[in-house]
Amino acid sequence: MRRLMEKSGFSTGEYTDASDTDQDVAIVINSCTVTGESDRKLRQLLRRMRRSNPRAIIVLTGCMPQAFPEAAEKYTEADIVLGNASRSSLSKQINRYLTLGRRIVDISSHDEKFESLAIDEFQGRTRAFVKIEDGCDRYCSYCIIPYARGHVRSKPREELALELRNLANKGFSEIVLVGINLTCYGREWNGTICDAVEIACSIPNVKRVRLGSLEPDSMTPEVIAKLSTFDKLCPQFHLSLQSGSAKTLKRMNRHYTPSEYRNVCNMLKKYFPDCALTTDVMVGFPGEDEIEFNESLSFVKSIGFLRVHIFSYSPRPGTPAARAANQIHTAEKTRRNHTMAEVCNQSRDNYLDRWIGRQTEVLIETRHSSGGVEGYSPQYFNVRFCPYDNKFTPGKIVSVKIIRHNEGICHANLIQ
Repeated sequence: MRRLMEKSGFSTGEYTDASDTDQDVAIVINSCTVTGESDRKLRQLLRRMRRSNPRAIIVLTGCMPQAFPEAAEKYTEADIVLGNASRSSLSKQINRYLTLGRRIVDISSHDEKFESLAIDEFQGRTRAFVKIEDGCDRYCSYCIIPYARGHVRSKPREELALELRNLANKGFSEIVLVGINLTCYGREWNGTICDAVEIACSIPNVKRVRLGSLEPDSMTPEVIAKLSTFDKLCPQFHLSLQSGSAKTLKRMNRHYTPSEYRNVCNMLKKYFPDCALTTDVMVGFPGEDEIEFNESLSFVKSIGFLRVHIFSYSPRPGTPAARAANQIHTAEKTRRNHTMAEVCNQSRDNYLDRWIGRQTEVLIETRHSSGGVEGYSPQYFNVRFCPYDNKFTPGKIVSVKIIRHNEGICHANLIQ
């Protein structure tokens, strides 16, 4: 959206709390609605911005108005309200507001086609994130995303190739393919995620290709075997788990069992021997008793993840789980979160132990306060080291030898 505004002649910048006096300033809020808490924070933000910027044009867009159009229309602090399906018209609607001087609400239904919003730069980043899929048809019992994002649709292969070539020409050596339900990419033409990886790996100046979050039941043996043929694909796979208890997964309306999830992990380890597995785990889902939590805890421990995003269940109004009985008390969810974190930190350390004394390649990203630089390996663990010439070259890939790790950070020596 920012790039679209700039191409339409607008100047853009990050929002600050300083009040403005210029009537032709527009503040764009791209909202999240994944939890009820995010909606509460959005309401507070809108009120604060209106008080601080009485003459500005305030635009509300994103998932919240798309999923809850009637509620969003009542947020009168916003002069313009756009759903996800209307965000490409942002600059047009701002100009329209400036002409008409009256409130605009445009929340359209999602199109069946993928919205082509290509981007050719990522300010301050060494990796380029390319959205290749939108929408989800899974309807997990805790999730509002299918209502906010619509049905599955994929970026056409020709458009993807063009966008990737443009990014490679801008100097991005690592491409991260992302989507709402990434493993559904290509479903419209009976394709798979392998189609997108093949295109990305075919771009000469792209040195690394990384995948975003993956649904385990879509990672079939055929898909995994095909992915292993692409040398540029980073051996790091984020397989969404949510719970290691079969009963909890069933209530979540997840489409796999712990046993099936384990089989996918084993298959990935077979084809990618040094691969790192990362995941998301939810604790305190309605009805998760101590037995189910311990099942999930034991399962997570047995897989040996490098990194786990642990979060406590938060009711999302409008979903079946929010209406379910046996909601878990906040204090208990916090306890389980801490217990799960201890297990996951040990799994992380066990994985990193295997890399001490070994070589890997690091994509340099930032300068560290210690004077060294840091970046990420193909397996996506963080590495810090001191360059011999003290030159900081973001985007460059160098070889290092891991000497130790501490709290998830690997320390290394540069190999010349």
